[in-house]
Amino acid sequence: MGDKKSVEKVAEKAPAPLGAEVLDRLFVTVQARKGADPETSYTAKLYSRGTAKIAQKVGEEAVEAILEAVRGDKAALAAESADLLYHLLVLWADLGLDPAEVWSKLAQREGTSGIDEKKSRKA
Repeated sequence: MGDKKSVEKVAEKAPAPLGAEVLDRLFVTVQARKGADPETSYTAKLYSRGTAKIAQKVGEEAVEAILEAVRGDKAALAAESADLLYHLLVLWADLGLDPAEVWSKLAQREGTSGIDEKKSRKA
């Protein structure tokens, strides 16, 4: 199931209060693992397997999060969501996508109806 303990360790070491900043800190760590030894780093192992494998892991973690949501298990959903976010950050780093680009897209959509935002994409 990946490197859940590493994700949890990052959260434990993060200064209180925890917030979205943990994602930026985790992204820095994920990027630093690009040149690491795949034998000693789960993140480096993911990079060594390529984009398709990383994307597959994102999909697997998304499904696991969905299953926990349907079960109504908040604690398990939180853990699976952490795994999903971690793997998504690895995917972004692999493709050279800076989280700031995603945050910018979210900020642009803030205050916009989801229905209106979807319509604007079709135009």
